[in-house]
Amino acid sequence: MSNQKSLKAWVQSGKVNRKLCIFTFMLVPVALLVIFTYIPFIKMIGFSFYDMKYIGDREFVGLQNYVEVFTRKDCFQALKLSLYYIAASFIQLGLALYFASVLSFRVKGSGVFKGLMFFPYLVCGIAVGFIFKFFYTRGFVLDTVLQWCGFNLEQLPYWLKDTSINNISVAATSIWRYMGQGMVMFIGAIMSVDASLYEAGDIDGANSFQKFVYIILPNIKTIIVLNMILSITGSLSVFEPPYVITGGDFGTGTYFVIMNRLAHESQKVGLASAMAVVLLILIMIATLIQKGIEKYYFGVGETESIREVRKRKKRLEAEARGGAQ
Repeated sequence: MSNQKSLKAWVQSGKVNRKLCIFTFMLVPVALLVIFTYIPFIKMIGFSFYDMKYIGDREFVGLQNYVEVFTRKDCFQALKLSLYYIAASFIQLGLALYFASVLSFRVKGSGVFKGLMFFPYLVCGIAVGFIFKFFYTRGFVLDTVLQWCGFNLEQLPYWLKDTSINNISVAATSIWRYMGQGMVMFIGAIMSVDASLYEAGDIDGANSFQKFVYIILPNIKTIIVLNMILSITGSLSVFEPPYVITGGDFGTGTYFVIMNRLAHESQKVGLASAMAVVLLILIMIATLIQKGIEKYYFGVGETESIREVRKRKKRLEAEARGGAQ
């Protein structure tokens, strides 16, 4: 009886009770995460080593699917198309940072401009695809506007069929859609900067550009890094714009479009699974490289003391080299 009482008292104690509550609330979300994310992911890795369809026999082929990812023309070409979307992401971030810097301060009608610029991000990706499909169609919106500006329709390219420009046209849709998201994140970061820094800048006679370079940028570089990581990883996994606008035809099939085509149309499930694993590895590598470069050059993610130690170390090394000479 005493053992039962002591066990009951132990369970009802504050420390144990708190841990039981945490475990109870976490049990269902973690179970769902494991069942619907981690187990399918592990199964997908297993599928990548087989030549298989959704239904039917499987043949173990080892790393052949991974070799094929880099040797098939359509797969490798799809990887290269990511460069268009990476370039578009940097343009989008630059525009987002510019508009955020302007609209963070007292500008007449800034609330309306913020709403209009953020609205495209709220639109479904499929709807965005249909919007730009008609926007770029021969003789429709873009061609009509250019004709108003004095251009001849016969001199204009086929925005979605001309292979020299169609990927630029499709990649430009991501600028329109995601610029508002980046702008809102930048505005939130800029508005969190201590107002006394701007007052000190005014006292020192700093102009708007100097305030941007010496006050805003150093204080929001963490958000800049976050946006860059999200943009680059998103550029590697673009699907909706090329799938809806062109169906991946005329050389616009991105990595996800080709992977979808192989998995659902050609029934090459093993190869598509290998492509998915390769994409995950590429995203992880790109993220690590980017974070390493930004940490080394800009000190993002470090404390002030760590940065001072690194600067002091570099200074001592430079002095040592100078003394040795």
